[in-house]
Amino acid sequence: MQKNSKIYIAGHRGLVGSAIVKNLEAKGYTNLLYRTHAELDLMNQEVVANFFEAEKPEYVILAAAKVGGIVANNTYRADFIYENLQIQNNVIHQSYVNNVEKLLFLGSTCIYPKNAPQPMLEDSFLTSPLEYTNEPYAIAKIAGIKMCESYNLQYGTNFISVMPTNLYGPNDNFDLETSHVLPALLRKMHEAKVNNTPCVEIWGSGKPRREFLYSEDMADACVFLLESRDFADTYEKDAKEVRNTHINIGTGIDISIRELAETIKKIVGYNGELYFNNTKPDGTMIKMTDCSKLHSLGWQHNVELDEGIRILYAWYKHLNDK
Repeated sequence: MQKNSKIYIAGHRGLVGSAIVKNLEAKGYTNLLYRTHAELDLMNQEVVANFFEAEKPEYVILAAAKVGGIVANNTYRADFIYENLQIQNNVIHQSYVNNVEKLLFLGSTCIYPKNAPQPMLEDSFLTSPLEYTNEPYAIAKIAGIKMCESYNLQYGTNFISVMPTNLYGPNDNFDLETSHVLPALLRKMHEAKVNNTPCVEIWGSGKPRREFLYSEDMADACVFLLESRDFADTYEKDAKEVRNTHINIGTGIDISIRELAETIKKIVGYNGELYFNNTKPDGTMIKMTDCSKLHSLGWQHNVELDEGIRILYAWYKHLNDK
């Protein structure tokens, strides 16, 4: 990419999109294009087609999506599959129609089977059933991967799919109904500290293990791939069948939810008790990515979990002090 290349970031206000914008600006990219949902409804096929025709972006980062934690995914199943499919279909197809040079599609490691061997290699994709609670969202992201892959193979486009592990960072979602586990725990313990609440309830046993990646690391990986890697780098050149071309992005390090809660408790300075409610679902017990493919392409993470949580907590307190 050139520093003046026209780059459209879909979902620029979200956790990932805002981090990508920050990374691009820091590296000197000057022609960044974005629209709010009010300005551009990505679920509307005609509106998206008109936008691409008028703006002609050279590069597209598809970070826009309907996202949420285990409660939201299991409750709003129809919304998650419908809205994500609509957004993906419109943006990916119009990127092809308007000759976008390269597109980066962001998915999630929930695309992998519930009982995938750990750590999860890209080759475990579509080998057995998904985790039930987030199956609709996962199927939408699976469709996005296959759409990018299929357009590349049929039309010669250069669309890359990346599957980040659990992300956290500035501009995270702290809504307790729809947020992911790390920001939810951080908010709960901060509020419990402020209000002198003696106990914080945490869903599940605390035994499931999860991997967490700081959002600005994720953004750096995305920009690295846009700048220096192509679809042709994502599979073996002599492969008879081109499959599993997506790329895991993570740390390759996991932690139990109980350990995560204790870490956040210490960083926040909360002195109360933690109550793990075993009547609530745990979700997948182990979920960690194998990042050897990404490492072989030349990128590794920089921010370790303790440091990232401290940065996020400082950001959260500043946000709520305004």
